[in-house]
Amino acid sequence: MDRSITLTERTRNMIRLLSLSLVALLGLNACAPLVVGGAAATGATVAHDRRTAGTILEDKNIYLKAAELRDQNPAIAEHSNIAITSYNLQVLLTGQAESAAISRQLADEIARLPRVRKVFNEVKIGAEGTWGEATADAYTTSRVKLALFDTGLKDFDPTRVKVVTSLGTVYLMGLLTPEEADAVTEKVRYVSGVKHVVRLFEYIPAN
Repeated sequence: MDRSITLTERTRNMIRLLSLSLVALLGLNACAPLVVGGAAATGATVAHDRRTAGTILEDKNIYLKAAELRDQNPAIAEHSNIAITSYNLQVLLTGQAESAAISRQLADEIARLPRVRKVFNEVKIGAEGTWGEATADAYTTSRVKLALFDTGLKDFDPTRVKVVTSLGTVYLMGLLTPEEADAVTEKVRYVSGVKHVVRLFEYIPAN
């Protein structure tokens, strides 16, 4: 196997393990819902999610199909380290690629998948991120998720915000009211380790 493929797959696996470890170390409730690949892992998450159960399942399917497009194309797999997030039928691409053509090719292929409404291509052009950068991003994501439990909003459910961190930039997805989106953004801006905040929210009317 080509060494670049091995390193990329190893990095992805280590990031996943690190993220889970950080959640445990930070003392989050063991019964808290876990979201993997944009889809709910527990019934509790479905109950609190503003997406329909059908959309949650669609997001999981989109993620799996998009990951297959990424991993089975040598031109992409060997020359990039692109992370995929699917939320409410919209796909966010983060990470790094050796050229804009590589990330654009993947974005275009994913955009043609059934049910995908939009693709946000936020892939940076350059060398694959270091282990230290991946560690910092995982830790920042955990800190942001914890901070969202204290937004000052009444009856706000922080699990409705999807948080993705790449090279210090935090991407926020979710179905929120304008008031919720503003409060969340303001809270995240001051979390240690956050360099930039990118809002990718979809807005819903306030009750």
